[in-house]
Amino acid sequence: MTREGRVAKGGARGAGAAGGDASVTLHASSLRRARVLVVGDVMLDRYWFGRVERISPEAPVPIVGIDREEERPGGAANVARSAAALGARVTLLSVVGADEAGDALEALLGRLRVSARLHRDRGIRTTVKLRVIGGRNQQLLRVDFDTAPGHEVLANKLRDFGRVLENADAVVLSDYGKGGLAHIVRMIGMARAAGKPVLVDPKGTDYARYRGVTVITPNRAEFEQVAGAWTSESELTKRAQRLRRRLAARALLLTRGEEGMTLFEEGGRLHVGTQAREVADVSGAGDTVIATLAVALAAGARLDEGVRLANRAAGIVVGKFGTAIVTPGELFGNERAGRTKGEG
Repeated sequence: MTREGRVAKGGARGAGAAGGDASVTLHASSLRRARVLVVGDVMLDRYWFGRVERISPEAPVPIVGIDREEERPGGAANVARSAAALGARVTLLSVVGADEAGDALEALLGRLRVSARLHRDRGIRTTVKLRVIGGRNQQLLRVDFDTAPGHEVLANKLRDFGRVLENADAVVLSDYGKGGLAHIVRMIGMARAAGKPVLVDPKGTDYARYRGVTVITPNRAEFEQVAGAWTSESELTKRAQRLRRRLAARALLLTRGEEGMTLFEEGGRLHVGTQAREVADVSGAGDTVIATLAVALAAGARLDEGVRLANRAAGIVVGKFGTAIVTPGELFGNERAGRTKGEG
């Protein structure tokens, strides 16, 4: 791994703190101590797998004969699923419609050991992303169904947030721009007042609403939207630190795809090279990163330790198809095997 500058150490636990002062030895059993609260936009990912054997006579489009169907939690629900798969005790707080998709999502989460507090809004339909997959796992089409939740159910969710906050060691706010985090400013303030580290996966260009978070985790495209492009690492550092200071954030973690990820803190940065794995699908990789980082911090790890673990998890999950998870066996089974690109 390549260090550039000084990496700030984790401070004592307190408002906005992340992790502990001393290094901890992260292993599967240590992650089981973690309690993570995930709040945000949930969705149901539906996959229709089939084969294309001819073109439609009605229009120049392929006809897909569906062989099987699959459903997986998506959005904030995938973050919760990923954290639970690592052994953490996870509570998920969100809004769904009073419909079949909401029922299906709730049932899925129950089987995955996620304590789901899903507020039902009869005025909306649960967000669904339907993907039609052809041979060799090639995505042929995606159809989205979503509606923004109403004010009353969001107010009820905010009150519920205050009730469950005390039982969390870390809070993840997963913003997919579906309207479920209308009260995010108040949630960040409540979590900081309670001394909980808050991690945000951002969406859109209005980053002012994320002010005061502990860690914000934009990907490259999201970062460029708000901070602009860069032509050198020094320019990137200036832009990232400027944004981090503007948000009064403890850290900014930039996920950079095949280039790995870079953590920016006061006084320094840490770059971790990508894992040398074949990439099958990047869907949900950001969910895996923030879930793993949150679990590590909730288990008492320093921020830099959590970033290394999250990078390892991302390297594993991109080798799988669709929104997938990483198991503790995968995460810790190869700790001594191989080195990451850029590690030194």
